[in-house]
Amino acid sequence: MLGLPQWVKGRTSRQAHVALPAGTVEEEHGRLGFFGAASHLYRLHAPTGWTSVKGPAAHHALDCTQLKTPDGLWPTSLLYNADLHIGFQRYETGRPEFLRNADADELYFVHVGSGLLRTEYGPLRYGEGDYIVMPRGVTYRFEIAEPTSLLWVQNLSGLIDLPDRGILGRHALFDPAVLEVPEAEAVEEEGEFVIAVKRMGETTLVTYPFHPCDAVGWKGDLAPMRLNVTDIRPIASPRYHLPPSAHSTWEGNGFVVCTFAPRPGEEDPEALKLPFYHRNIDYDEVIFYHSGNFMSREGIEAGMLTFHPHGLHHGPQPNAVKRAAAAPQSGPRMLDEYAVMIDSRQPLLVSDAALKVDVSGYEMSWADAGQ
Repeated sequence: MLGLPQWVKGRTSRQAHVALPAGTVEEEHGRLGFFGAASHLYRLHAPTGWTSVKGPAAHHALDCTQLKTPDGLWPTSLLYNADLHIGFQRYETGRPEFLRNADADELYFVHVGSGLLRTEYGPLRYGEGDYIVMPRGVTYRFEIAEPTSLLWVQNLSGLIDLPDRGILGRHALFDPAVLEVPEAEAVEEEGEFVIAVKRMGETTLVTYPFHPCDAVGWKGDLAPMRLNVTDIRPIASPRYHLPPSAHSTWEGNGFVVCTFAPRPGEEDPEALKLPFYHRNIDYDEVIFYHSGNFMSREGIEAGMLTFHPHGLHHGPQPNAVKRAAAAPQSGPRMLDEYAVMIDSRQPLLVSDAALKVDVSGYEMSWADAGQ
């Protein structure tokens, strides 16, 4: 931080996200996510009210439910850089091979489906709304009870860990005691068992004459972990619209994962009740929509993923603004949504597989915001 003064010029609000000057919209121009230097601009028109966008910084919406590769060996990568890959996996029946990713820690989010995650540390039952953290080098296999769809995050340059809760304390959002790890359970079974090992992006197949999950016990502080989104207790403020960073769930090297869970909305009639317009210039933003009524936009269905590269503004769509204006201006209201946000410090690239499920015209879904 440079320690610069807070300059105030022209017609502004005294408090960010509260009591905007009449006839204006607020835009946050910030650095370092929501932790660095920032200014708020009070505009006459929504900064997403463009008439066209042409070029690689355009926003994308990807319909992950339309991916045509169920039961692939590895998840399909959709967005990627040197630090992470964001992708999707669909299992209809599952595969016989075990997996071992020697390149990266992995984070799975179960969008639909249920079954057993078989690991060498022991089994974990999984179901909808589960996060599963898979440390680098663990051997595992999804054993499918119901067809399963998974959001996938691969951290190539570090660990996936819990974020610092700061002044809220380590028990905020969820108590670490709710994290579930496997109970040791050795499997004795004869036959041929294949482990697919990913190293430097290439797959090596290793065959054993015994079941690879044969550990009778384990101890330590490195293991697969499971967290269900219903165990997350979000922070809320009746008088101030909190930034997405208040909902941080996991962090990796170069990115953070946040969870938007059902929570009470702002009650103060002067408080902003929708995400503020922003051009979070140091991060690319990705949101996967899991379930509920998504407050900031329409036209997005469960199982879709949006990608907002840094440089262009984003914020609520026009009809979301109209709904918020028509809603009661005071009193309790619940935001009923589950969504996973991934903010990446380095720019993300769009894969060829992603372009096949790209929703045409998404970048124009804010088109009448400036009217």
